[in-house]
Formats: sequence, structure tokens, C-alpha cells
Amino acid sequence: MALSDADLVARVLVDDDHHAFAELVRNHQSSVRGLLRQLVRTDVTLADDLAQETFLRAYKNLRTFRGEARFSTWLYRIAYNCFREEARKRKELVGIDEAQLEAEHDPQTVDPALRHDLSRALQLLPVHERSAIVLCCHNGLSHDEASRVLEIPLGTVKTNVLRGREKLKRMLSAWGSN
Repeated sequence: MALSDADLVARVLVDDDHHAFAELVRNHQSSVRGLLRQLVRTDVTLADDLAQETFLRAYKNLRTFRGEARFSTWLYRIAYNCFREEARKRKELVGIDEAQLEAEHDPQTVDPALRHDLSRALQLLPVHERSAIVLCCHNGLSHDEASRVLEIPLGTVKTNVLRGREKLKRMLSAWGSN
């Protein structure tokens, strides 16, 4: 029987169980890397470096995890902070403005050609809209959880999702008519 994230965290904290932390990494590495790859756009190496930094920070700060949110939400917060720090170093604008509404469709279930177009269109969105859409629609976080990860008001998350989705629809419709 697989252990829950809470059980694995407890094992790391109580017994300094490195195997338990390795299991947490295995359970969450693809979603953390996926989030970071969407945020950094085309720089896969940077995304992988940021994912590694995310897990290093998670291990060092595991005692600060209070269990008030899901472990994955806590990890996404760390990953997003790593992304923001790197963006600041590179002098990129990372402002988070307004919010968005929930998506009906999971991009993973879309046919490959549309998934490619969707991925391309996502890269064209401003980072605040792209971040909210990736967290809510791709990674399955609630608006409230995304609000905590992004450290922005709930209404802002909803607006960013709504506006981002509308832009995606317009882009995909325009590309489809060509």
C-alpha cells in the first residue's frame, strides 16, 4: 500500500528517512517540472534546474510544512517562488494582475495537434494568466489553492483564468481558420 504524502512527510521529519523524501520527489516531480516548463516557456534546462532547486528547498524547509494545504500546493508555491526569483534575476516582468475562472477541459485529454497549438498559445499569454491557467486547469488546483501558490487574491486568480482562457479561445479559433 502506498503511503500518503502526510505519512511520507512524517517519516522524513521523525526518522530523517531519505527514502520517504525520494518517494515524495517521485510522486510530484513530473507535475512540478511541468508547471515550471510552462512558466519558463521553451527553456527546458532552466525548468529542470528550477525543479531541482524546488525539491532542495522543500527538503530544507520541510519542517515549515504545516499541512494546512495539500503537499503539492506547498511544493507549487516553492516552485513558483524559484521561478519568480529567476525571472527577477533575468529582469523579466512577473507581475500578477488579475484573476481567472475554472477550465472545463483538461489539456491532457485533447488530441495531439490541438495540444501542440494549445501549448504554443499558452506560451503567448502574459505570465500571470499563464501561471493561473497552468495551476488551475493543467495541475488541477482549486482557485483557492492557486491563490495561495501565487500569493494573490482569489478574485485575481479567477480573472486571470477567465481572461487567459478567452485569449486562448481567440488564438486557437484564429489559427483554426487559417
